[in-house]
Amino acid sequence: MRFRFCGDLDCPDWVLAEISTLAKISSVKMKLLCAQVLKDLLGEGIDYDKIAKLTSDAKFEIGDIKASVAMLSFIFSSAAKHNVDSESLSSELQQLGLPKEHTMGLCKSYEDKQSSLQDKLKETSLRLGRLDAVSWRVDYTLSSSMLREVNEPLIQLRLQAQGVAAGSTETTVVSVPADKFRVLLTELKQAQSMMNALQ
Repeated sequence: MRFRFCGDLDCPDWVLAEISTLAKISSVKMKLLCAQVLKDLLGEGIDYDKIAKLTSDAKFEIGDIKASVAMLSFIFSSAAKHNVDSESLSSELQQLGLPKEHTMGLCKSYEDKQSSLQDKLKETSLRLGRLDAVSWRVDYTLSSSMLREVNEPLIQLRLQAQGVAAGSTETTVVSVPADKFRVLLTELKQAQSMMNALQ
């Protein structure tokens, strides 16, 4: 069976296995556990002592606690990533066997933080730096005691790109022989013409 919160794929087996574990705690404690997991996903940290207290009545071992946190983290981040509304998420979690009271608490927590969670996921997803500037120069060695023949120019490319951190820049200098530079230039022209054709 396919689920929207899993990206229209089957639910992972490990998530199915942990549903019965989460059903052992009360719905009120489930909502408090969800709040802790959402705080962690939003970068505010997680209080494992508080989680241990919440799950002590159900006699959760450390493995159960970690698996429950991982499962809730997966559900929240995957649902936010696939832009699943709380009603659909509630329906799908009940189909997987999570009790209705637990599902209601989980989905209410998710609904309250969905947009914040999506913003955080966008902010922390893979980002590639953007090329800011390219400069070059040609070095031509007239003579050398190390080489017999020196009649080939060497191109120095200086690439300046935005860094991963906001406001930072990274500079890379590359030395390219003339024959490889010609290949690079030809491929860049082909890529540019392909990009122009797509626009």
